[in-house]
Amino acid sequence: MTLSFIALAGPTASGKTAAALAIAERWPSEIISMDSALVYRGMNIGTAKPSAAELASVPHHLIDIRDPIRAYSAAEFARDAGRLMGEIAARGRLPLLVGGTMLYLKALIDGLDDMPQADPAARARIAQEAATKGWPALHAELAGVDALTAARLQPNDSQRISRALEVFRVSGQPLSSFQKNTPKNIAATQGQMRATALISLEPADRAWLHARIARRFDDMLSAGLLDEVRALRARGDLHPELPAIRCVGYRQAWDYLDAVAVGNALDPLAPGGLRDLGIFATRQLAKRQLTWLRSMPQRQLVPCDAADAQDRVLQAVHIAMQMPVQKESVPT
Repeated sequence: MTLSFIALAGPTASGKTAAALAIAERWPSEIISMDSALVYRGMNIGTAKPSAAELASVPHHLIDIRDPIRAYSAAEFARDAGRLMGEIAARGRLPLLVGGTMLYLKALIDGLDDMPQADPAARARIAQEAATKGWPALHAELAGVDALTAARLQPNDSQRISRALEVFRVSGQPLSSFQKNTPKNIAATQGQMRATALISLEPADRAWLHARIARRFDDMLSAGLLDEVRALRARGDLHPELPAIRCVGYRQAWDYLDAVAVGNALDPLAPGGLRDLGIFATRQLAKRQLTWLRSMPQRQLVPCDAADAQDRVLQAVHIAMQMPVQKESVPT
């Protein structure tokens, strides 16, 4: 069986939620979140989670499905999304994937190789080494065992350096060797996945996106982001190396509260304070997302800063919905 879907992607703060709701108003749809932060419960403000009214207006999936103590992988997303798309299609509705975690989309369409599962003990040892040596030193170590992966990472990209070293230490093989192998389509058990359209919201003027990112982070601070992170810290079982706490905004707020605890914190709104760090980290995230998207030639680009951006999205969906689904063989 061939499963068709619409994917609506774009960098953070590009207007994906509003565009998705507009699509759902015109075509019977169910939204599958393609966002690695929205899966976590108790993390609402810093993830810009859709409001209760937005969630109630159209069925949403893969939101609030994990406690922050438990990681959620791209492989799990591919399996869950593949199952959900079959169920949604069986209900006669359109599966609408919405988000900016492009690894999730790649996993769904192309599959992923069988990389080692997360090893908390190995990850903890790497974090301890980083605290002593610094991430640039670990980046240099990575270059010695996996030059291909190290070449595409910045020396302070703690999350990705940690994972690459963890994979090597657990398996004895570099991360790049897994990524070069023939992909295994995890979703093949549900059938061939085919994006009827991949619509990408991208700014013609990067300054427009930067301004939206700054306004949204200000709104998060005003809405109580620090209180939300204080509540997460108060649990006592969470720490900064968890994927949930490494999410943009949360890691910066966690570090700020660490500094408060030792009396070494700048005012959050002061130059170089939490606001500046959070906005900078979010801009870096948006840059990485745009790089992913530009590597996908099949995408249909819609300038998210255009006055008629939403109308263009709807037109792209309208055209895609008229296209017959091509029959393709299911990969083995």
